[in-house]
Amino acid sequence: MLTTGFNHVAVITKDADRFLEFYSSVFGAEKSVELVDGPPGDKFRLMIIDVGHYAELNVFEMPNNPEVDRQTPGFGRGRIDHLALAAESMEAFEEIRRRLIERGAADEFVTDFGKVLSVFFRDPDGLECEVCVENPDWVPGVINPPGTPAARFA
Repeated sequence: MLTTGFNHVAVITKDADRFLEFYSSVFGAEKSVELVDGPPGDKFRLMIIDVGHYAELNVFEMPNNPEVDRQTPGFGRGRIDHLALAAESMEAFEEIRRRLIERGAADEFVTDFGKVLSVFFRDPDGLECEVCVENPDWVPGVINPPGTPAARFA
């Protein structure tokens, strides 16, 4: 394989400060760059938020862009449906999950997909996302469909 994974995901928000506050308080993400400029005639604010060692969210603040308001059900959201962040460990996953529930961004359900456990959440703009972690209880070869409850979180 010639790649190591994703470098970044670009998202649009109406409020980059609110976006940063959510991702920093839940995930420990950090702002690495902020630009308040754009091509001539197209000014915008770009905030780069580090969410991993080599992974970032490129957040474009565009207060008048209507795409932020278009949050339709799964697989009706456009070319990119959702994003998933990888938790560093099971302990990190449990802490992230606790923080998401505390903020009302997620419910208590954890999905057992087999190889990974997953919790879905909505960010401040309503974008559906998930956090995944390697499943320590995984039986190689076993794959579960969406909606399968994780026994360790039942």
